[in-house]
Amino acid sequence: MKTIDYYLSPASPWTYLGHARLAEIGRRHGAAIRAKPVDFGVIFPQSGGLPLPKRAPQRQAYRLMELKRWKAHLGLPLVVQPKHFPVNADAAAALICAAAEEKRMAIAGELLAALWKDDRNLADPALLKEIGARYGVAAGDAAQYKAYTEEATARGIFGAPSFVYRDEIFWGQDRLEFLDRALAK
Repeated sequence: MKTIDYYLSPASPWTYLGHARLAEIGRRHGAAIRAKPVDFGVIFPQSGGLPLPKRAPQRQAYRLMELKRWKAHLGLPLVVQPKHFPVNADAAAALICAAAEEKRMAIAGELLAALWKDDRNLADPALLKEIGARYGVAAGDAAQYKAYTEEATARGIFGAPSFVYRDEIFWGQDRLEFLDRALAK
């Protein structure tokens, strides 16, 4: 069976923009998707990345322009500047980790939409309880979150979302076409 390791952050707009498309690509190719939330706050310093508030103003401005472009291109609802961003999404990521493997894509999709579509706070315990209850998850799994972060670091992951198929990394929702092609071979 074809398997895609999907390294994500529930706080990433790029993960939100690619999530449903990844699920569709996986379905079309009969590929299993293993959703693995990771802590990019740990990964960025090791890989030369900077958290958004520390990026140069011109990079921050360009990011907003790109989000608007992708929103229009994909026709997806997207709050470009949500009121609860940046947000500490560690508890949301741990919640995904605690879900059964077959439910992780769905719970991740709900959390991503909560922030990027509905402008909700991913750090709000009530939101996490509400979404977790739909998937039978009462508490997050911080140990698994840490383990996925260590795994991602060892594999050379440096940004969200990243997809690994047959040990080849595809970074960014704008690389999904290349992942699609690789799966077709």
